[in-house]
Amino acid sequence: MSGIVERYDIPKQHFWLHGPRSGPAVEFDSRTGLWNVYGYQETHEVFSDPATYSSDTMRVIPQEMSFGEEFSLDGFITQIDPPEHGKLRKLVSNAFTRKVVADLEPRIAALTNELLDAAREQDRFELVRDLAYPLPVIVIAELLGVPSGDRALFKQWADALFQRDAEISLNRSEEERKADVAATLKPWREMTAYLAAHAAERRRQPRADLLTRLVQAEVDGERLPDDQVVNFAIILLLAGHITTTMLLGNTVLCLDAFPEQQAKVRADRSSIPAVIEEAIRYMTPFALLGRATTREAELGGVTIPADKMVMVWLAVANRDPRQFPDPGVFNPGRDPNPHLGFGRGIHFCLGAPLARLEGRVALDILLDRFETLRTDPDDPVLFIPTPSLTGVRHLPLIQG
Repeated sequence: MSGIVERYDIPKQHFWLHGPRSGPAVEFDSRTGLWNVYGYQETHEVFSDPATYSSDTMRVIPQEMSFGEEFSLDGFITQIDPPEHGKLRKLVSNAFTRKVVADLEPRIAALTNELLDAAREQDRFELVRDLAYPLPVIVIAELLGVPSGDRALFKQWADALFQRDAEISLNRSEEERKADVAATLKPWREMTAYLAAHAAERRRQPRADLLTRLVQAEVDGERLPDDQVVNFAIILLLAGHITTTMLLGNTVLCLDAFPEQQAKVRADRSSIPAVIEEAIRYMTPFALLGRATTREAELGGVTIPADKMVMVWLAVANRDPRQFPDPGVFNPGRDPNPHLGFGRGIHFCLGAPLARLEGRVALDILLDRFETLRTDPDDPVLFIPTPSLTGVRHLPLIQG
């Protein structure tokens, strides 16, 4: 464990990477006003009980921290509870079936090779810029039906929304809250306008893409309103690439940090899926999810009152020694490896099969094209500063 912290400059806010955590599985933090869930079993319990632990967290967030009336959360599948959640999820679940995803493999392989060929023209290879970011963005943009050539725009929006190091707290000053909302509003407005224009075009000229499917979809005999279509598309576009970008960067970082595991996977490519699963456990991309209690709840030996914000630390639960022996060891041989990196229960990540496929295909080709996946000691790895995300934003590899 200490090796990875010494080797890379891991931000302090990613405390779970800095060694074993001591303390209770569930505790209240009076400084931030939040309840925190750290234990594996307790996290499992939260995800198994959406009636008690609601995904609609906006109702317990102070008014001045929300976007106000300007934005509707309709269509945000991550923020919706049953029964609406099930209806919306059903609309796109057939776009991510095992068969549909498996059929994308040749396209993912071709794109990976194209991107690596293009990167070869440059002096230095930087994994995030040259592969881990563009690959999943192009795939999800093509699925949705928006121009993958606009990916610089998508990156700008994603960075503005996610690359921030502000601590998550309900007890921040009014100035801090206003600044936060202002920083988020601009990219949000731009993204909404962009996808609304594409959705309006699909109403006029349908195509064989996911956006057309959303525009034409009916729930209970009614078409989805425009804001639901746009919000749904935002989630698919953002979540559809951010997780895979982090997953791929984290997996390569783990293989750099643990060369003996890199040697093993080179010798046996069939172990690539297990390497990816362990990387998701070891460096969980979405480290944190929010829930709101609908009633008083007993969890981990404490009582959480109704209408409280609960932060569920997936990254910490994935290192709970009660569930994972030697959790600080990167061990792709773990079997079983029931990590919670993609969530669990009704909100289990829709795009998990696609993220896993993209990771598997890209890693296999990287192992073919690089004799050793090795970071450049003269150009340090940089982590995303956001406390709720575990991932690299700059990962230079030595070519050759």
